[in-house]
Amino acid sequence: MTDRPAPPVLAATIERHGPLPFSTFLEVALYDPVEGFYERGGRSGRRGDFLTSPEVGPLFGAVVARYVDTVWDDLGRPDPFAVIEVGAGPGTLARTVLAASPRCAAALRYVLVERSARQRRLHLDGLPLEEHSTSFFLPGGRIEADDDAAPRSRPGIGPIAVSLEQLPAEAVTGVVIANELLDNVPFDLLVRRDGRWWEVRIGLAEHGRHLTEVIVPVVAPSWLASLVPDPAEGARIPVQTGAASWLRRALERLDGGVVVILDYASSSAELAARPSTEWLRTYRAHERGTAVLLDVGEQDITCEVALDQLARVRPPVDVTTQAEWLVRHGIGPLVEAGRVAWTEGAARGDLAALRGRSRVREAEALLDPAGLGAFRVITWSAGPALPSPALEKQWAEPLA
Repeated sequence: MTDRPAPPVLAATIERHGPLPFSTFLEVALYDPVEGFYERGGRSGRRGDFLTSPEVGPLFGAVVARYVDTVWDDLGRPDPFAVIEVGAGPGTLARTVLAASPRCAAALRYVLVERSARQRRLHLDGLPLEEHSTSFFLPGGRIEADDDAAPRSRPGIGPIAVSLEQLPAEAVTGVVIANELLDNVPFDLLVRRDGRWWEVRIGLAEHGRHLTEVIVPVVAPSWLASLVPDPAEGARIPVQTGAASWLRRALERLDGGVVVILDYASSSAELAARPSTEWLRTYRAHERGTAVLLDVGEQDITCEVALDQLARVRPPVDVTTQAEWLVRHGIGPLVEAGRVAWTEGAARGDLAALRGRSRVREAEALLDPAGLGAFRVITWSAGPALPSPALEKQWAEPLA
């Protein structure tokens, strides 16, 4: 039981419907239009609550731009070529990728997908935003027509950026990228007691004033036994059906290209073997926050991604650390150029020299094996999710 009153929207919902699934609690805590963390001003960045790789500085976006160009080359340099960034936050990564002037810029359609209206408003600052149009994704670029001629296309009109609340409906060729998104996708929570799994729900105690855990019987997903074959008494595990559904939708949007997520990730068995306070965390003002049921709406709530649960949708083609991924895609030459600029211009203290020194320091943070460098980068190639009807049913099994 917590020692603070429950937010009114949660208290009213619980009073009406009874104890809520953990995923429903998270949906309110993070995304409620009035009481959710991201609508109340929570955000990434140096002035926000936590720092992600794009906010370290422009170096991360410059490497992502190089990677995007590599995918563009591998696909035969299509025009249009889409980069769909899901969980775009305030738009920092988009700005730094475009500022790096990728070679694919003339073909580029950069789509920022962000469900928070408050954060989408920040996309207006410094991004070449246009209204969304299906013509952005048609071969050749924007479609033009007049009364006497058939529609005709005009290539090379990029870069164009659009800001959306959800994934575009159109199929695209390109990259779907999500940096520290899936750790914020609501999930259900199970606990092991008396040799079986139980569901952790969120209810009220103390005459409706406080949030508390309520343990209820559950029919656990049938695939869980294979992922966590020998759980200890008291073990907890997230059931990340929401993240798996997101991956399925992302794959469905691609007719060529890749899906890339960057996040802290583990396996279901590893999560079950660790205290849940290690993989279910809160953050506020760049510090670890309080317990999950405290300060609801005033702190971020994150969970490590269970990679093996996502692999049931479609196995990834590559899993590596962020440090290795950045090295693979050219952070070394960029840092060396910065080091040279600093060495040559330090005495003058000019802007190029200062930027060079900053690039070296950014690299240290991005490659830190005890920090951001340990994040996982997981890549899926375009293609259908696993088609087994039995698997589809298992993913859809309700926790009830």
